[in-house]
Amino acid sequence: MATYHLTLLINHEKLSARANLSLIYGALPFRKMPAALLGILFVLFVGMPLPLWATTHPAPPAGTDLIGFTTTVRALTEDTLLDIARQYNLGQEEILLANPNVDRWRPAKRSEVVLPGQFILPRAERKGLVLNLPEMRLYYFYMDELEKMAMVKTYPVSVGRMDWNTPLGKARVERKDKDPSWFPPESLKLEAIAAGNPLPDVVPPGPDNPLGGYALRLNFPGYLIHGTNKAYGVGMRVTHGCVRMYPEDIEELFPIVPVRTMVQLVNQPIKLGWQNQTLFLEVHPLMDEDLEKNQDMRSMAYAMIFDETEQKDVILDTKTIERALREQNGIPVPIATFVSDGFRY
Repeated sequence: MATYHLTLLINHEKLSARANLSLIYGALPFRKMPAALLGILFVLFVGMPLPLWATTHPAPPAGTDLIGFTTTVRALTEDTLLDIARQYNLGQEEILLANPNVDRWRPAKRSEVVLPGQFILPRAERKGLVLNLPEMRLYYFYMDELEKMAMVKTYPVSVGRMDWNTPLGKARVERKDKDPSWFPPESLKLEAIAAGNPLPDVVPPGPDNPLGGYALRLNFPGYLIHGTNKAYGVGMRVTHGCVRMYPEDIEELFPIVPVRTMVQLVNQPIKLGWQNQTLFLEVHPLMDEDLEKNQDMRSMAYAMIFDETEQKDVILDTKTIERALREQNGIPVPIATFVSDGFRY
């Protein structure tokens, strides 16, 4: 199975983007098409009135841990960074960290906006739902019965703020509710009363329901994966412990996730993964509660890297490692390659 690298220049009336893509030849239904033709098809799809950003990827083969790609677009005068984030299925913190010098509310016209759409898969069983809390991103591993292929979907999410932590560990989907009613817990009702905004005992389905149109209820009591009526909070720590998704994302996910699907909730601010004999590093900010523990990100990262490369003949790029640890922008960067590959970067 060969891997082709394409650089595509995309231009149409609403965006200009350069995309660096890795296409695994044979991994898609177009397996008999030349790689160049796949690139042409990609450009044609961009011209259609559909979201450019794919949420679905073929699950990588054993020994490969990355999906997606990072690219850039040019901001339009009416765009905010949050508009662009939603259009490309990114969370608020994701796009802000990737664009520290771009104003979130009024990006300069035609300013370049980085779309951080490449991800190292979390170190977890590649089965069911996996939520990495510091990344604020959900992954769903499943088998496409039509194509007979292992696939992975990924979505930005909001998670619980520091005083309402989303729990860690293994859970399962216990129930699925379409058009759910919301029954605010007593603790939240007391908080709302203290803030001068008392809540009712029940909020029926509709535009005022914070659960949105769909909810996956976990066997952790009171915890759900659900939609929202406040989409621009997706990708932040703003919930009371539940996992919040864009309405269009939960609508896509809801019908394909069976009851009893396993849910793994992990805390992995530093991720390592291999692709094409190269080790990549992805760093996210620590959770607030972990910051209070004075965790040393640098020591943690180097311990993981040395453990991963022990007894491997590799060259480490320490400058890139240090930059990733400083920026903590969630973008995977290559940090090590085998000496036998005979190239440097």
